[in-house]
Amino acid sequence: MAYPCYNVGPMEAIFTVVSSKGQIVIPVELRVKMGIKAGTRVAIQCEENRLVLQPITEAFIESLAGCCKGEDSLVEAREREHRVEK
Repeated sequence: MAYPCYNVGPMEAIFTVVSSKGQIVIPVELRVKMGIKAGTRVAIQCEENRLVLQPITEAFIESLAGCCKGEDSLVEAREREHRVEK
C-alpha cells in the first residue's frame, strides 16, 4: 500500500490509519513524548488543510496560568455560566 507524501515540515512523518469509526491510534513513542495516557483529553483544531491535536495534560494547563487575565476572566465567565445553569 502506498501512502502519499505530505510536506509536514522538519518533523519525521509517522503514519497511522483511520478506522471505520473515525478513530486513530497515536503511536506509543508520541504518547510517551507528549504525556498522553488513557483518558487524556485532546483538543483538535483544523488549521488550513491540517488537523492539529493538542493533548490537555497537567503541563499544558499549567502553561496557561495567567494568559487569560483581563476584565472578564475565564473563571468569571465559567462562574457566570454556572449561575445561569442553576
